[in-house]
This record gives sequence, structure tokens and C-alpha cells, in this order.
Amino acid sequence: MIKALLGILCIFLGVFSSSALEQGRPIPPGVREADKQSNAPLDPPAVSKMQKVDPKKLKEEADELAKLSAAVPPQVAQVAQGQLPKDLSDQLKRIEKLAKHLRGEIYP
Repeated sequence: MIKALLGILCIFLGVFSSSALEQGRPIPPGVREADKQSNAPLDPPAVSKMQKVDPKKLKEEADELAKLSAAVPPQVAQVAQGQLPKDLSDQLKRIEKLAKHLRGEIYP
């Protein structure tokens, strides 16, 4: 009788422990969503379309950028002496605009 009870108890503990192992730890909600996203198919790589670049216009803009840039150091020297050239701010804005435009044309 005791052997039978011990046998039933062993069977019960074996079934209980195996069901507890199957459940394991609960999975946080974000992990399942991340698994879905990481297993999603990838988008094909973007194909860059080269725009037609006008070399003459790029050259003109690059020349203007160089001319404006060359004028900045003497004006900064004036700022160091306490004088503020009135068109320095406009020149710096134009330099920035030209540089952004050239970068966008060359590296779309």
C-alpha cells in the first residue's frame, strides 16, 4: 500500500513538474512583438536615382561659395577688433545655403 502511494505520488510530481517546465517564465509582451518584427521580410534596398546635374551651374555655385568663403577671415578679424561687418551674417547664411544645395545635388 505504501509503495502504491509512493508510486502515485511520484507520478503526480512527475506530471506536475513537467507541466511547470513547459510553462517556463512568462514572456514579456514586447518580446513577442519584437520577434514578429525581426522575422519580417526586409524591404529591398533603395535604388538611388541620379538626377541630371548641370555642371555649369554647379561650377558657378562652387565659385560663388569659394569667393564668399575667402571673404570671411578678414571680416572675422574685424569682429575680433570689436567691429561687426554689416553683411557678415548674410554672407554666412548664403555660404550655408550654397553648401547645402551643392551637397544635395552631388549626394542626393
